[in-house]
Amino acid sequence: MSKKQTDSIVDKFRTASRQYSDASMHEAIARKAGLSGTDHKYLGLILQHKELTAGDISKITGLTTGAVTGLIDRLEKKKLLKRQFTKDDRRKVIIIPNADNSMKLLQPIFSELQQKTADLIASFSEKEIQIIERYFTEATDIMNETTDNLNNK
Repeated sequence: MSKKQTDSIVDKFRTASRQYSDASMHEAIARKAGLSGTDHKYLGLILQHKELTAGDISKITGLTTGAVTGLIDRLEKKKLLKRQFTKDDRRKVIIIPNADNSMKLLQPIFSELQQKTADLIASFSEKEIQIIERYFTEATDIMNETTDNLNNK
């Protein structure tokens, strides 16, 4: 294979990979559910807890407190979580995720996505699946290594 053909194949792969990334789970599911990709991503993190404070959300997401307030406002408006004042100190607000409403909103989308993905995977040979899995594993390692190096500078 010539260098030009190899470059063309690599370019096509990068384009496909970028398109997949752009349409990845958070964005695709979020759009269908009427959320932003970021809100969907952080809702997933919030749902891992029974209750937490805005400060807790800021710590687990890396968002500023102002951005967390906006996130909470948007998710509360969609009834995916609620604010509750503590009895001891009415200034302290606890955020309580609404797992039931979140599942009602997201489960049908996840189910459809899982079925279509399973159908797609079934169309590949075992060898092809191993190659795809190797790509994603090593690409993730490269991404993590690169971002770790940037954070340590």
